[in-house]
This record gives sequence, structure tokens and C-alpha cells, in this order.
Amino acid sequence: MKVEPVTMLEIGKTLVSLDLIEKQFHCDLEKCHGACCVIGESGAPLEPAEKEKIADVYPLVRQFMTTEGIKAVDEQGWYVVDEDGDTVTPLMNNGACAYIYEDNGITFCAIEKAWMEGLIDFRKPVSCHLYPVRITEYEAYDAVNYEKNKICKAALKKGKNEQVQLYKFLKDALIRKYGEKWYNELEMNARVWEKHKHEAQ
Repeated sequence: MKVEPVTMLEIGKTLVSLDLIEKQFHCDLEKCHGACCVIGESGAPLEPAEKEKIADVYPLVRQFMTTEGIKAVDEQGWYVVDEDGDTVTPLMNNGACAYIYEDNGITFCAIEKAWMEGLIDFRKPVSCHLYPVRITEYEAYDAVNYEKNKICKAALKKGKNEQVQLYKFLKDALIRKYGEKWYNELEMNARVWEKHKHEAQ
């Protein structure tokens, strides 16, 4: 009888890809220059509550945005619906997210800038906080997957050099999304999985 390899972990109402445990990852902004805010076919996915949140904090975020970004929001609104029917952040004409600014050639999030300055209590869309992990919501569960992207090649190299697993790098974001109890269970599953792999070698 053929045994199918395990590729997902079931934690609560989520199915978590083993990539979160096995991939090593650490953002390297000096190499990627914040490309995840610039490159993509659509804006950052927004959760229902985040639409109103962005509208609320926008007056304080606006001061950190580019002229082009402000124009995009003025013309499109705080959020838009893309071709897939998903609610996302608006994009500028060059394809970059409207809510960005640049500092020394690196692209940053203007929403997070306002949060770091203590002006707002909303850090940024959770989908951005979680990247390169993407969540697909189904009726019975959420699929939590690693999204392979060539713009993160340097992050994989840095993660390997520093021996940082993806789920550990994203600890704050994962706790924000699913809570500390969920994260602790993921961490426990990771230890069991690593022990199992070591014993199998």
C-alpha cells in the first residue's frame, strides 16, 4: 500500500503547508528593495474589517504617501475590487501599491510608517504582514501556504544563512492572524515534525 507523503498540518480550522516549517526565510530589504509592494498583478488583499480601517486611518497615512499614491486613492478610493472579485489596495499607474513611500531606494508601507510613528493602531493589511505566506479561505478551513516568488530569492538565502524558519520569521504576523494559542500549536507540531525527520534519516 502506497502511503502519500504529508504536505499539510491540521491546526484548528487551518491546513498549514509544511513549507512554513521547512523553508528558511528572512527578508533582505537591501537586496529586494521592498519589491513585494511594487510587483504584482493586483493590490494587497484586504479582509472585510480592513476596508473600514484603512478609510479611518487614511488621513494620518496620507502624509507619508507619494503624490502618485494619493492621486490613485483620490481616483479609485481607499480600496478596489480586482478581476478575481477580491477587495484589494489600489495600484498606481506603474503597478505599485498606492500606500507606499521610498527611503534610500527601498520601498516601504506608508500605513506601517504611520503605525511606527504611533499615529494609528493599524499596522498594515495582514496579507502584507504575512507575505510570502498566502491564505486561501474555504468554507470549512483556511489553507495557509508559502507563495514562491523570485523576488524573495535573497530572503531565502538570508534565511538559510541565519537558520530562520519561515514560521518563526512570521511569528508576529501569524499570531496576529490566528492567535498565540494557534501559533504555539504550530510550534509544537514543527518540533515533532523535525524530530520525526531526524529519526527517519
